[in-house]
Amino acid sequence: MEHDAHAEALTHAVQPSEDATVDDWARDDAEPISVESGAAPAEVAAADSGADAPHTPAPSPSAAVAAEGVKEIQSSLQSLELKTNVATQEDAHVVEDDVDETKRHLNVVFIGHVDAGKSTTGGQILFLSGQVDDRTIQKYEKEAKDKSRESWYMAYIMDTNEEERVKGKTVEVGRAHFETEHTRFTILDAPGHKSYVPNMISGASQADIGVLVISARKGEFETGYERGGQTREHVLLAKTLGVAKLVVVINKMDEPTVKWSKERYDEIEAKMVPFLKSSGYNVKKDVQFLPISGLVGTNMKTRMDKSICSWWDGPCLFEVLDRIEVPLRDPKGPVRMPIIDKYKDMGTVVMGKIESGTIREGDSLLVMPNKSHVKVIGLNLDESKVRRAGPAENVRVKLSGVEEEDVMAGFVLSSVANPVGAVSEFIAQLQILELLDNAIFTAGYKAVLHIHSVVEECEIIELIEEIDMKKKKEADPKKKKPKRKPLFVKNGAIVVCCIQVNNLICIEKFSDFPQLGRFTLRTEGKTVAVGKVVDVPPAGSPTF
Repeated sequence: MEHDAHAEALTHAVQPSEDATVDDWARDDAEPISVESGAAPAEVAAADSGADAPHTPAPSPSAAVAAEGVKEIQSSLQSLELKTNVATQEDAHVVEDDVDETKRHLNVVFIGHVDAGKSTTGGQILFLSGQVDDRTIQKYEKEAKDKSRESWYMAYIMDTNEEERVKGKTVEVGRAHFETEHTRFTILDAPGHKSYVPNMISGASQADIGVLVISARKGEFETGYERGGQTREHVLLAKTLGVAKLVVVINKMDEPTVKWSKERYDEIEAKMVPFLKSSGYNVKKDVQFLPISGLVGTNMKTRMDKSICSWWDGPCLFEVLDRIEVPLRDPKGPVRMPIIDKYKDMGTVVMGKIESGTIREGDSLLVMPNKSHVKVIGLNLDESKVRRAGPAENVRVKLSGVEEEDVMAGFVLSSVANPVGAVSEFIAQLQILELLDNAIFTAGYKAVLHIHSVVEECEIIELIEEIDMKKKKEADPKKKKPKRKPLFVKNGAIVVCCIQVNNLICIEKFSDFPQLGRFTLRTEGKTVAVGKVVDVPPAGSPTF
């Protein structure tokens, strides 16, 4: 840490350019920083410790010059040592206090059918909470007008790349941050188009609460809700991926065909409630409906005027989000952080959401499944450096002791004392949703497994038993007869089976760590089953 403070003091004059703090989703094309094999060891050390130095990779010809510069810096560091000691301690207190703020942190994923208005609603939230200024909005309005798509300008806040703007479809999961009175939120704007469901899965698997956006416009709700629409699939996936609470916002209520009609609102609610129940949501406790207009921002930050909509006297969106209660995670538990992305930046930086435990600077951790011992040399929360981060935070962790190419999305950062298991087969309880027309679900069935940030091809090795939910309640466990193993199961069945994957994956039993124990199976772009991990091989063994 002292190194960092000194480097900071010295590089104070040379502030890193603003591009250096560009959101890391845009960093995929960032220049990888390689340290030449012939570079001086001092230079390597400086690259490691200069966490706050400007992110400008030095070209290799000037390595000698750089080495000289490093020597100079080191000599001045020694003279600065005493002066900055006190400053570092003060700094430490400041950072600690930042983390202990009373605001909790939640991840909200926006889901729903394509064109329901997810990105527009997300953009409007950012605008209303002061994250985007008027000038930017004016720029986007002009840009949207030039593409003769006037109503898309709010979506441009969330959809940042050109392809998304031209087609008006979200592809990647957009990220942004905003705050309400008691909560800090990270918005995850998931794509609604069925081609991009795998991206939506990666977004929803990081979320604590979901906002399901439904379009009230005539025809649009029906398209999204009927078979093949994304509204149904998204709700099922959200439930499977652990989104416990759902806010159903009925958007586009200001549309000429709707005009804040109570009949239309009630019709949509009446259709959605039975479906949400069948997906496993407790509608009374975990779901809240409310009407909004994402484009003009009605009923979002403040309650709407009776003159706009006389029949609605419920809360606005910000109030609902602020009041939502989610189960607390264990900050003292073993560390579990599924890695969703990684890049090079004077060391290996991994990104993800801490599912359990607390990560502190200086901690020694394990990257599983390849058992690399690593040390945490830096922690970033959004754009700010912190000393520690607890459960449910989205963090960027800088590690030493592992190369960037040795880390893959789907690996898990875990504590050394209680590491996550790495397995190639496991027993799961599956619910079959909808098989492809001519497929039978039997041993030998192949699909793509999505579990936290892992995407792996898998095969069903054997079906162990089919569970009949009706009989399960009535049957006396003592009189239970051993069942014959089913040869195949049909749509809607619940079955316990053994699943095998080609590579080692890090998972936990659902009963121990729900976040690392729930998954979906997909084939040919359709979700065919959802499930949870019931049993894993004994510790240290990848198979049973």
